[in-house]
Amino acid sequence: MGVTTERMGRVQLVTLDDPERMNALGFDLLEGLDAAMAAATADDDVDVIVLTGAGGKAFSAGADLESLIPEVAKRGVEAVIPDPEARFFSKVDKPIVAAVEGFCLAGGLEVLMGTDIRIAGESATFGLPEVRWGLVAAGGSHVRLPRQVPWAIAMQLLLTGRPIGAQRAYEVGLVNEVVSDGTAVERALALAQQISANGPLAVRTAKRIAVAALDLAGAFHTEAALADRVFRSDDAREGPAAFTERRKPTFTGR
Repeated sequence: MGVTTERMGRVQLVTLDDPERMNALGFDLLEGLDAAMAAATADDDVDVIVLTGAGGKAFSAGADLESLIPEVAKRGVEAVIPDPEARFFSKVDKPIVAAVEGFCLAGGLEVLMGTDIRIAGESATFGLPEVRWGLVAAGGSHVRLPRQVPWAIAMQLLLTGRPIGAQRAYEVGLVNEVVSDGTAVERALALAQQISANGPLAVRTAKRIAVAALDLAGAFHTEAALADRVFRSDDAREGPAAFTERRKPTFTGR
């Protein structure tokens, strides 16, 4: 349980490995993910990272509403975003290829948005349900998503909280390819090997330039500051409580 890694030539496979909980993002898993990515980034023998979720049912179903979100409500977004100007993998200059099977929701989709190339199983589902529970997707969604898909699609995902399927995700450019269920990792590894065959300095530099050109730090800071007010609100306590108690939330707008 947590995060596991496996070396395949010059490709590092990183797996979110808590399938019984749909690879939910608790503090332990987030710390493990940070450590695995930092190690792969620092390792000169790694050219490309492949990121996936264990179990086949979920890449990640998002933040743990029973442990992580209540802590954010107490301490603010700094509990999970220590650097307001960075989000998932902001400082990883090696290519990240994601392999998605099953649910990729909320924080799971925010993890995905920090990757570079994405392969999805045909039954994969993508969404940002935070607003349905009185929360906002503060892990970079408001900044990254409108830059990765058309504006209207981004706002549909952010404002309705309703998911889209793999084919729709492909049509709007959120993922690169849709493959048969159970084969996303295989395809992601094949793409990673293609990238690894190229000049490593050129590849890392290409990514570094592309990311730097987006100039996201200021927008990330704004997102964190505004989202903090939401996470400290009464609605942010009511939503997760309703989710846990399997009832419809009663929001007050406060």
